[in-house]
Amino acid sequence: MNLNQIQNVYFIGIGGIGMSALARYFKFIGKKVSGYDKTPSMLTNELIESGIDIHFEDDINLIPKDYYVENTLVIYTPAVPKTHSEWNYFIERNYEVKKRAEVLGIITKDTFCFAVAGTHGKTTTSSILGHILFQSGADVTAFIGGIVENYNSNLIGSGKTVTVVEADEFDRSFLHLHPNIACVTSMDADHLDIYGTSDAIQASFREFAAKVEDKNNLFITKELPLDGVQCAINEDAVYKAYNVRIEDGAYVFDVQTPSEIMKDLRFGLPGKHNLMNGLMAIAMAKTYGTPTDSIAKAIASFSGIRRRFSYQIKSENLVYIDDYAHHPTEINAVHQAVRELYPGRKVLAIFQPHLFSRTRDFVDGFAESLSQFDEVFLMDIYPARELPMEGVTSEWLLGKMTNSNKKIVAKEDLLGEIKASDAPIIVTIGAGDLGEMVPSIKMILNENI
Repeated sequence: MNLNQIQNVYFIGIGGIGMSALARYFKFIGKKVSGYDKTPSMLTNELIESGIDIHFEDDINLIPKDYYVENTLVIYTPAVPKTHSEWNYFIERNYEVKKRAEVLGIITKDTFCFAVAGTHGKTTTSSILGHILFQSGADVTAFIGGIVENYNSNLIGSGKTVTVVEADEFDRSFLHLHPNIACVTSMDADHLDIYGTSDAIQASFREFAAKVEDKNNLFITKELPLDGVQCAINEDAVYKAYNVRIEDGAYVFDVQTPSEIMKDLRFGLPGKHNLMNGLMAIAMAKTYGTPTDSIAKAIASFSGIRRRFSYQIKSENLVYIDDYAHHPTEINAVHQAVRELYPGRKVLAIFQPHLFSRTRDFVDGFAESLSQFDEVFLMDIYPARELPMEGVTSEWLLGKMTNSNKKIVAKEDLLGEIKASDAPIIVTIGAGDLGEMVPSIKMILNENI
């Protein structure tokens, strides 16, 4: 498919974080962009403000009349049901209909492509890498699965020759990519509704890793059963972060590379998991040839990602952090970072489980990770693309938690319960629509300061 011949790009599910990055990209390069999403959100509002036409009703009459077969590309998210009227309209008329991952594969095929894979850490690592490359003057476009605070966008740069993409394992999407340099941050079990078993997920990651022919260009953590360049914190590795300390709320550390020692790097994202993400980005940028000074300046100026340990309130008496964590490993990482920064202080965690299948598959892990917090408000499961499953409820998860200070809180009661809490540290956690409530939570908490 020749993208130069395409005049219109229509998105089914345009409000998704990955889809919206592609929408911004196509609008930036001069295509006419419009689309459908199920519900309005902060992301769809931002796209509409940028001049993209979006509707929220599945109605073929709302498809622009000048979107003809020969001049239109249709991009859809795998979450769209096969009964969707607009999707069927395009399929029946033989439009060019492709998944987001397929389109990313087309865009990146003729570029120097950095691909960031892993069940956790993709968005943070690719954001840091995109920021480093852009700030160093590389001709880069980075497609990010989150809103990067430095740019208030999920698209960094407008380069034509270098791309940074998240290599998403969902639905084996990352196998469409053509990586020149890649990393794998983790291979934990996830998306068992798609893969069935942990072994199947690992096999898919091995297939992705095989796409990088030169293993000097594949970066991995030490525990992964892959052939690549190892990165580690305070352990022997080809790229090693060490002498790690906290100064003025930020990490300061040194990095041993194959050719030099990078001294006193400063990095503001909390948590050992983020330090590893930063190290991966540094290793990939260094391998590409980015100067050490440029890497140091960029990593020090990186501000973070919306909904990734995102500070909403940071005062002496009250801290409110919002995070997208939706897997037990990610919740553990949030807990580690909070305890490291605020030792001895009471922490309230508000968690909205994402997907019935994920809750079922990891219920014991969720119970264990959530029980570490001092107080927990557990919301109902956010279904996303799924129908309810018998017996899979938040009440079931709550019963498995060992923390005695826990309760189910309905969405409509959440603001009042938060306002009544005496916890000085509050974290909202989850990948559902809890993120849409962050401004309201921030507002009522500000009244308590």
